[in-house]
Amino acid sequence: MNIPLVDLKKQYSSIKQEIDERVNGILTSAYFIMGPEGTAFEKEFAAYCNAAYAVGVSSGTAALSLALRALGIGPGDEVITTPNTFIATAAAVSHVGARPVFVDTHPESYNIDPALIEKAITRKTKAIIPVHLYGQPAEIDTIVKLAKKNNLKVVEDACQAHGAEYKGQKTGTFGDVTAFSFYPGKNLGAYGDAGAIVTNNAELAEKVKLFRNHGSPQKYHHDVIGYTDRLDEIHAAVLRVKLKYLDDWNTKRRANAAIYNTSLQGLVNKGLVITPKEMTGAKHVYHIYLIQVAENSRDGLMKHLNNNGVGAQIHYPIPIHLQKAYKGLGYKQGSFPVAEKLSKTILSLPMFPELEKQQIEYVVKEIGAFLK
Repeated sequence: MNIPLVDLKKQYSSIKQEIDERVNGILTSAYFIMGPEGTAFEKEFAAYCNAAYAVGVSSGTAALSLALRALGIGPGDEVITTPNTFIATAAAVSHVGARPVFVDTHPESYNIDPALIEKAITRKTKAIIPVHLYGQPAEIDTIVKLAKKNNLKVVEDACQAHGAEYKGQKTGTFGDVTAFSFYPGKNLGAYGDAGAIVTNNAELAEKVKLFRNHGSPQKYHHDVIGYTDRLDEIHAAVLRVKLKYLDDWNTKRRANAAIYNTSLQGLVNKGLVITPKEMTGAKHVYHIYLIQVAENSRDGLMKHLNNNGVGAQIHYPIPIHLQKAYKGLGYKQGSFPVAEKLSKTILSLPMFPELEKQQIEYVVKEIGAFLK
């Protein structure tokens, strides 16, 4: 078998007619930026998230950066987040001139450990960025309470958690503002880089609209120095089509995760594999399905799976605090032991809505063949 980590070709074939008609309409109209598709998507995505406002931008990284800037965070400020995430989370903090401060990972949720946050708060701390990593919501209600107690802002990084819920409430509606990425492989993906912020704060939404478009409330009038961070019309059109299917696709992801969990149970019972745990109150949408195996087996297992047609991958092999780009922060090996351990033991397996049971069973068979 040949089973990719993500199969976007299968997804496209299932909605090809709708996508082609929508994209061809934009090509015919020649209206490519800041048009009706973007406006319509913003309204539809805000409604989907049960939020008042959504503002489309050029990427998830831009969404994080513009959200922080809209909150007034900049040089001299500190923002607490997790080292177990894609580097964009920390890079957005750096982009506005602030300093990322890391807190270790919870060993079961793989998200930021709320019990460790308060110790990291200083007089310079202005915000917390909890990441709903892999599609699993962070313990966001606890984090919001802690933030309010310390007069801090909360920026949810939901770039991997489209449609995920915590205690029945969609991610993206707990904090002051939320960033989403629509990178093609995400649960809700565009056909290139794209993103959005979601908020219930009208002032924040207006600020992001200003910043994304050269600080211009009207053409050739520039109130602030802004950026070219707009959502293209073609991407917005694609996202409008896909949004209608998101809940169904997430349901299929959850079903596939359940098949993995059941199929891997024998290896779990033998202590060879740890499967992901859906935390209390969380509705995981499995952007990524990952397992843990022994450190001395992980790389060999990935190579074995790749050699046998399985697109296994590591998310993420180097925690942010150990990246060369963040050497200047002064963290060292051992600073965040849980995140460091995870980086050596986790392995992502193929996960997409169209994944078939027989494909999952093949992946599990090959995992068992190697580990035994």
